[in-house]
Amino acid sequence: MSSRREARERTMQALYAFELGSGDAQHVLENVIKKHFEKDPESLDFATNLFLRTLDFTEEADEIVVKYAQNWDISRIALVDRILLRLAMCEMLTFEDIPPKVTINEAIEVAKRFSTEKSGQFINGILDSVLTDFRGSGRMKKSGRGLVETDTVVEKEEENESN
Repeated sequence: MSSRREARERTMQALYAFELGSGDAQHVLENVIKKHFEKDPESLDFATNLFLRTLDFTEEADEIVVKYAQNWDISRIALVDRILLRLAMCEMLTFEDIPPKVTINEAIEVAKRFSTEKSGQFINGILDSVLTDFRGSGRMKKSGRGLVETDTVVEKEEENESN
């Protein structure tokens, strides 16, 4: 298992503990994330940032889920699935170096391990729609190697041909 996958899983578990516990983010961070990654500073940094950013993004993420989960009351969506959707949307928007398709695939894999049989399909459907929305609205800022989208390459080629 990649260390990033393990960090995502641990972050999901921390968010779950936060949701069900007393709501003390620092306590959860110390006991669920920091203790686990004491000897892996890179994963610790990634998991800590993902945890804190996702907490800040929770309300907005839930509003987005309501928009795309038609005929579903958000409280009826499995808690693990809600957390994974929040986490993935946050990662898509705030981690510039991670390709969105990687984020979606990781969310699906974590769902397969920790949630229901159909969670992977549900999460994939929601996140694909959200990704299209984020791209269309220009909210997603990605940079770095391997993050150039096919549509962007085609547009640049067409622009060069017309010049």
